[in-house]
Amino acid sequence: MTTRQAAQRLGVKVETLYAYVSRGVLDRDVGDDGRSSVFDRRAIEALARRGRPRSSSRSTSIDLLIETRLTSLSMRGVRYRGIDAGTLARTSTFEDAAALLWLGRQPAGDGPSCEFPWKGRIVESGDGFSAGAAIRMTVAEAWALAGDDTGRRDPESMAATGRLLISTIVDSLPTLGGARSTRLTLPDGTGLIRGTIAGRLWGRLTPRRPTAELVGVLNAALVLLADHDLAASTLAARVAASTGAGPYAVVSAGLAALSGPLHGGASRLARDLLAVAKAEGGRVAVERALRNATTVPGFGHTVYADADPRAVVLLELLRNAVGSGSRLAAADAVIAATVERTGRHPNIDLALATLGHLAGMSPDAGEVVMAVARTSGWLAHAIEEYAEPPLRFRPRASYVGP
Repeated sequence: MTTRQAAQRLGVKVETLYAYVSRGVLDRDVGDDGRSSVFDRRAIEALARRGRPRSSSRSTSIDLLIETRLTSLSMRGVRYRGIDAGTLARTSTFEDAAALLWLGRQPAGDGPSCEFPWKGRIVESGDGFSAGAAIRMTVAEAWALAGDDTGRRDPESMAATGRLLISTIVDSLPTLGGARSTRLTLPDGTGLIRGTIAGRLWGRLTPRRPTAELVGVLNAALVLLADHDLAASTLAARVAASTGAGPYAVVSAGLAALSGPLHGGASRLARDLLAVAKAEGGRVAVERALRNATTVPGFGHTVYADADPRAVVLLELLRNAVGSGSRLAAADAVIAATVERTGRHPNIDLALATLGHLAGMSPDAGEVVMAVARTSGWLAHAIEEYAEPPLRFRPRASYVGP
């Protein structure tokens, strides 16, 4: 059966069908043209009779399926409200991407449509904390300043809270370079744009003097990371929203899940890999990683059977910004060695680590970028969840104790 035939028989979208493939529920083969996918008719019929799977064939994974109008995933890429995120990364500011997720406003074709800059507060988190901990403390302090967090939940009010909170997170981070906002040039050539979140964030991630093009790549990373379906942190945020929790609580729930080394901290492991590759070579770095674990940090993804399309876009934009030379040698060596050794391709964590490695960013910069970006997605999911029946996340446990 063709992809469309299989999706129609199961009564699901094509994106959902590919999600079944990536989670081990279904197998797919390559068609005669070498590009399209085909499915075993007997397997599709068996799944159609059984109904939509609640859990995948991998015993450690739970397949929770909810309807959303925000983000769709497929092997071709990520789409926000039907618009390709890779295109947005090249043509739009992070602020415009957030407005698309929150309010459904499509970016204008004649350049950025958001009013700059977003305004926030300055919250002192103290010295000696990691950047991730500082962000969590900033949100907690901003939550306390906001009162009981039971304000209006309509999209416009939530968008206003999002602009305030994201600005507060960024502007409250300690400066490593200049505190002044840096102008950016979008990859499509639009610029120079002042006052953006990416421009304000750069000097809080690295002491190095930026180029407008590299700040544009940082903006692209924020766009690509804004949302990614029901990732662990997004599910945590939606569960919080389903209880009636307010936007600050929703973001705090998302940050708690993001703090894990397998989620927001994953790019730091990839940064360590690149450091070894720069000092000792890509093949040595990959072999050492495989001796310590079953996978190479920054490679492979549970959703994508092949390359992570976000990584493809970000690495391409980074290469365009700096040129193909020795500055990307460590990343290129690691990618070549890992693909040869494991067949796995880079994911967004490796691409984010490459940006941090090249720009001299702090080791935990990847978590900061992801926290800032994903706050927009968490609030978009909260807006959507507030319209659903409350307390609907109540999975059943299977008791196996004494």
